[in-house]
Parts: sequence; C-alpha cells; structure tokens
Amino acid sequence: MKAMPWNWTCLLSHLLMVGMGSSTLLPRQSPPPSQKRSFVTFRGEPAESFNHLVVDERTGHIYVGAVNRIYKLSSDLKVLVTHQTGPDEDNPKCYPPRIVQTCNEPLTPTNNVNKMLLIDYKENRLIACGSLYQGICKLLRLEDLFKLGEPFHKKEHYLSGVNESGSVFGVIVSYNNLDDKLFIATAVDGKPEYFPTISSRKLTKNSEADGMFAYVFHDEFVASMIKIPSDTFTVIPDFDIYYVYGFSSGNFVYFLTLQPEMVSPPGSTTKEQVYTSKLVRLCKEDTAFNSYVEVPIGCERSGVEYRLLQAAYLSKAGAVLARTLGVRPEDDLLFTVFSKGQKRKMKSLDESALCIFILKQINDRIKERLQSCYRGEGTLDLAWLKVKDIPCSSALLTIDDNFCGLDMNAPLGVSEMVRGIPVFTEDRDRMTSVIAYVYKNHSLAFVGTKSGKLKKHQKLLMHNSTNNPEMHQNSNDSHQREPDVKHCLLKTHSIHAGPGAFIFQYL
Repeated sequence: MKAMPWNWTCLLSHLLMVGMGSSTLLPRQSPPPSQKRSFVTFRGEPAESFNHLVVDERTGHIYVGAVNRIYKLSSDLKVLVTHQTGPDEDNPKCYPPRIVQTCNEPLTPTNNVNKMLLIDYKENRLIACGSLYQGICKLLRLEDLFKLGEPFHKKEHYLSGVNESGSVFGVIVSYNNLDDKLFIATAVDGKPEYFPTISSRKLTKNSEADGMFAYVFHDEFVASMIKIPSDTFTVIPDFDIYYVYGFSSGNFVYFLTLQPEMVSPPGSTTKEQVYTSKLVRLCKEDTAFNSYVEVPIGCERSGVEYRLLQAAYLSKAGAVLARTLGVRPEDDLLFTVFSKGQKRKMKSLDESALCIFILKQINDRIKERLQSCYRGEGTLDLAWLKVKDIPCSSALLTIDDNFCGLDMNAPLGVSEMVRGIPVFTEDRDRMTSVIAYVYKNHSLAFVGTKSGKLKKHQKLLMHNSTNNPEMHQNSNDSHQREPDVKHCLLKTHSIHAGPGAFIFQYL
C-alpha cells in the first residue's frame, strides 16, 4: 500500500477517535461520485468503548486501546490480533494495590479502561496502561501483542488511580545508546501523596527489568517528579491538573493542561473558581525538574475569550504559512481548539475557536520570564504551589534558549497569557479535536466536532487585518472585522460522520 493513503488513515481516524470516543461505527457510505471518497469502518465488541489509537508509521498497522482489549488492525481495518486486558477483581480504594498488599475492601469484577497507548519504536513494543490496580502498564510485542512484561511489584509501577481514559499522557524521549525515558503526566484525583502529577521514568530495554518505570532520579530530597502539595486541596478541594496533550520538541518536553484557580472578579471581594489553560515545559535532561515552567495560553476574537483548552496538535508551518508568520517552514506550530469562557470545564460552551501558536514565541516568552526572575524581579507566581509571594532570587548567569534551571527560582510560573492566532470559530457545534500536517507546502488542519462532523481547513493565504480587516471562513460565513490581528483565509470542507463514528478516509 502506498504511504499516503494509510497516512491519511492515521490522521483522520485519530482525529475522530479522540474527539468522539465511542465504539459506534458507521456503515460504509456511498458518497457523491464528485467527491471520490471511500470509507472503511471497524466495529468492536458490543458496548465496548474505544479510548486511544496509535499508528505504526513504519508499517501502517493500527493499534486501538479499548475497554478490556487492545486491537491490532491492518491499514484497511482488518483485525490482525487482539489482547485481552480485563476485566479482573479489583477495587479502586485498594492502595497499595492488592497484588502488593492485602486489601480489606470488597473486590468486584472491574473493567480495565485503556488510559495510555504508546509505540516504543526502539524496542518494537507497545506500552498499554490501564485503570486496573491503580494504573499498571503492559508491554506488548508489536508483532503479535504477546505480553513482554507487566511491572507491578514496586510503588512507582502504579501510574495513576484515575479511571478516565483521558487522564494520562506520555511522551517517550529516545536515545541512541542509552535506555529511553518516559515522561508521564497524569491527574491525581486527590491522591498527591501517592502519585506525582508529572514524572520522568526509565524505559529499560528489558521489558521485565526491575528498573522499568522507576524514576530517572530519586533520593530523599530530589526526584524526577512534580507533586501537588496536599495543602493545595485545602484551598481548592477538587484541585487537579488535567493533561490534554503532550509532545517533545528540541531539548524540551511539553504538556498542555487545564488547571483550576481561585480568582477575584473585578469589583468583588470574594474569590471564584475558574479554569486556566497552561503550557508546561521541562528540559529532557533535567533529572531534578528544576526547569519546570508553566505559561497560561488562550485565544481571543472580537472581544470573546476562548480559554478552555479542548485539544491540540503539533505540526510544522509549511512554506506558505511560514512566509506570512515570519517563521521557517520547519518551525513548530501548535494547532489548538479552545471553547469559550473559563468556568465550566465539564460542560464547555458550544462556542469554540481554532487557534495557532508559534512554539518559538512561547519559548521566547518563557526565556524572558526566566531572565527577569534571575534578575530578582517579581515572584515565582505559581498558584497551585501557593508560592505567589515568594520572591525571585537574583543570580549572575546567562540564560539562553536551552537554559534548564537551577535549584532556585523553580518551579516557575508565567503570569502574562500568551495569545494564539484565531483562524476559525464555531458557535453551535463545539470543536473537540484537531490534527494538522503539511501537504505540498500548505498547512492543513482537520477538526472534529461534538455532533460528529469532520471539517477540513486549508490555509490558503494569510493577511494582516490592518490592511484588510475581513476574515473569510467559507462561502457561507459572513465577513467579520478584527483589527490588528493576523488571520487565515480558510477553505473549509465538511463531512458528517455521525455521533461517535470512527471513519477512515482515503483521499
């Protein structure tokens, strides 16, 4: 099979799965001849929910993480192998898990919800982490899903007690002659004493090695982890950090998050809880996590704020878009989807926006913050650590683009929000997922919506709105004025997938 068709399969299937998260699949449809589209579908077991999907970029094989199962599919969606992961006797209140220590809680048949699915290319294995036993992982051989290992006899083998499928995000950092590292970010669900919210783990060559998933560094005072202090929960009882997306670029690992904060509305003496979207950055080689910096991100258009991050995807700029943005074609861009407002994380408003961030601009803002803090200016300003009033300490040193912190002025927060470039808004059918890539020098983005629609946005032209204040979205959208902001001229195509549908499209 040629590379392009299965690559499209990867892109569109991943987009729809993340955005809709259901095992209901559509039957083959007959599109109009003029569109020349064909659809291939796959159905899981009845009442089975799909949670994650990865595609082997070398073979086109598709791996699907479901409740109680892992599937390996061919690029045309034929089942090649399945691996059963549950159910099993468990109780979420058992900690340490019963396989380590006897649990007095009643055990019942419990489903295993797939929470993370990663391909470890270097060792030709799949990392499949589930919800059973406080979150343990299996290492499966890619070829036949044979279980190579299932570490469960040490505290660090339990990654997260949260059962939701979107609660864990992992990024693999690979080395030529050394063991790889796995950065794990997870919601802790009120158990900060048990689970770090971000940690760096060893990914050993031997799947059964005693050190698999051990912290890269750990002593009495310093470790490769960030833990949420318990007293934070006295201020915000339901506090947690929700990880929406993660990736690596250059010398850094990044996670995009949603976090609750207590703020005082203008003119009010009382505080209310809102959610803030933040980008977290760590150096790949930072074993003590002194490089932890987080910066708020958001989007605004026509005076409307979009602050609740729904989805994100890292892509390259491409030659056409790069010329207008003033960046290089190979520079990284973050395509993001935000919903309107800040207050309702679980019930986001339907108004949403597709926005672009230039990663270099975010890094430049972080560098400026580091430089000012190491001049002794301001405070650490990290709300969830309750250290807003701790002043920055002065130190005479040069902070360049790859500065990885010292055992001072860390962890550090940026107070000023970095705003993305809004390129498309949707008022009725909330956008829930996004994926992007470069095709023939053009940057293309696909978004999935709440109702099951897939929209393709092609960046044809960028212009500065000070010269031309109109933004064209498609032939049916009215012109909207937005002074002093750069926008895209979008060519928008839409197909209806139906609620919860997984469709693989060959273009």
